Amino acid sequence: MQVRGLLLLLALILLAATAEAGKNKKEKVKKDGSECEDWRWGPCVPNSKDCGVGYREGTCKDESKKLKCKIPCNWKKKFGADCKYKFESWGGCSAQTGVKTRSGILKKALYNAQCEEIVYVTKPCSSKIKSKSKGES
Repeated sequence: MQVRGLLLLLALILLAATAEAGKNKKEKVKKDGSECEDWRWGPCVPNSKDCGVGYREGTCKDESKKLKCKIPCNWKKKFGADCKYKFESWGGCSAQTGVKTRSGILKKALYNAQCEEIVYVTKPCSSKIKSKSKGES
C-alpha cells in the first residue's frame, strides 16, 4: 500500500513540474512577442556581398524588429529571395537566338514581397550533343 502511495505522489509531482515548465515557456513567448499584427517586412539584406546571412527589418506602428535571414548564393537574384516560383521544364533550343527558355509561376511570396506572377528565364543552349550510354547499341 505504501509503495502505491509513493508512486502516486511521484506521479503528481512529475505532472506538476511538467505543467509549470509548459507555463513558463508560454510566458516567455508572450514577453518576446508583440501585440501588433500588421507587420511590414523589408527585403533580406546580406551582411556582405550579395548573398549569405543578413537581416530583414520589420515595422508595425511604432515598433521595429530585425530578423535573421539568408539569401542562397546560387539564388536567381533577379527574382529576389522572397519570391518562390514553380518552374516548368526547359523548352527547346532556339536556332536563331542560341538560348532555351522556361517560365515560372509564383508559388509563394514571403513577407508580403512584391513579386511578378510569371517570370521567364533563359540560358545558353548546350553545344554538346548527348551520346548514347555505353550499354546501348
